[in-house]
Order: sequence, then C-alpha cells, then structure tokens
Amino acid sequence: MRTVQMTLDEDLVQTVDRLARDLHTTRSAFTREALQQAIARNKIQKLEARHRQGYRRKPEGADEFALWEKEQAWGDQ
Repeated sequence: MRTVQMTLDEDLVQTVDRLARDLHTTRSAFTREALQQAIARNKIQKLEARHRQGYRRKPEGADEFALWEKEQAWGDQ
C-alpha cells in the first residue's frame, strides 16, 4: 500500500473518525472502502449512461421483447 496525504475539512475528519470507531475500523480502512464504493458507483453510472445512449441511438422495437414474455411467467397464477 501507499501512504498519501489529503486535506480534509475538520468536520469531515471528525465524522469519519466517529464512523470508523462505530464500525470498529480505522480511518484509513473506512476511507479506502468509501473510495472503492465511489469508484464502483462511477463505473455503474458510466455504464448506465452508455446503455441509455445506445437506446437513444437505436430504440427498441414494439415487439422486440415479445419473445421473452413467456419467460416472465412464474407459474404462480
């Protein structure tokens, strides 16, 4: 691992320290997990944006998903 220096507002540091203590972890571990989650969210947002752009460029047809309607039946009706 690499050590990095960051500048954070005092209120944010206090909140992170309190949460880390409540979660029985360290400030560094809490921050690593938060950064990993932010990166994952960003990746998902980019993939969703690409998905939306694809459907804008080529919208689905009226009967495109008709083939799968039988697959949606759970048999509990």
